[in-house]
Amino acid sequence: MKYIKNILAGIGLIAVMGTLIFAVQSDAVEQPAKLTVDKEEKSVADGYQISAIEIPEDLNFAGEQVPLDDPEIMERVDREFLVNTYWQSNALLLMKRAHKYFPIIEPILAKNGVPDDFKYLAVAESGLQNVVSPAGARGFWQIMKTTGKEYGLEINSNVDERYHVEKATQVACDYLKKSKDRFGSWTLTAAAYNAGPAGIQKYMNIQKADDYYDLLLGEETGRYVFRIMAIKEIISNPDKYGFNVEKDDFYNAVPTFSVEVDSAVTSWADFAKLYEINYKILKRHNPWLREPHLNNSSRKKYVVEIPNKGYYRNSAAGQ
Repeated sequence: MKYIKNILAGIGLIAVMGTLIFAVQSDAVEQPAKLTVDKEEKSVADGYQISAIEIPEDLNFAGEQVPLDDPEIMERVDREFLVNTYWQSNALLLMKRAHKYFPIIEPILAKNGVPDDFKYLAVAESGLQNVVSPAGARGFWQIMKTTGKEYGLEINSNVDERYHVEKATQVACDYLKKSKDRFGSWTLTAAAYNAGPAGIQKYMNIQKADDYYDLLLGEETGRYVFRIMAIKEIISNPDKYGFNVEKDDFYNAVPTFSVEVDSAVTSWADFAKLYEINYKILKRHNPWLREPHLNNSSRKKYVVEIPNKGYYRNSAAGQ
């Protein structure tokens, strides 16, 4: 009997201990929940505000007014302003690059009587980078091989002048002026740069309309001019669109001097060493050089840009 009592007492003790352990565990589980309830909630809105964008009433492209009183046009404009304003990293990069390359492009446009707004077309085309499109268009102005050759650019395995900013800009001007003579409108001229003159003419003939804003175009061309205008407005007025950019934040062109080459070059890397730079830096300033050598059997004169002394690591280049 005494043995049975001892067993019962032991069982009771175990039950009591189990209850205590369960209570402690329950309290440990519940405690973080209390901390979560008491924790102050955070909101993205505390440090970041997104708002609708006020479209400028005088919005225009190359002096040609945008019909903002048309609700369909207004929606399309608004879309491009929203997309390009709130894609902040891209917009900031475009501003930085524009500071470096616009001084090269602007005087060429002015000399040819092409409106200054067309520098933003180059931004829309390539982001001011020497990119290659799926169709094979290349350089800042995205010039096709046949078009480049038609307008006098040298394009072969050694040299591709679509990557030469000054020469490509001149070709773009010639092409744009030809389209302007055909369509009579700078807005249609810009659209034709994207879709091709024949493409725009086809839309005009089918739809019996001769104004960009009256045409039903494909997705890309339909957005194209509005995107250019949005880029123009944002780059021109960064503060207005929330970009805090200081003068020192922009990219700057490295000063260079010119060297004439009228013979074959067996190694551009060795050529670069003569000016105490490397092959990478030489190509950076002369992206139109497409191979590590230059055949030049015709002894054509080329002008190669060499950076001034002290602008690159381990560089002692200079005159």
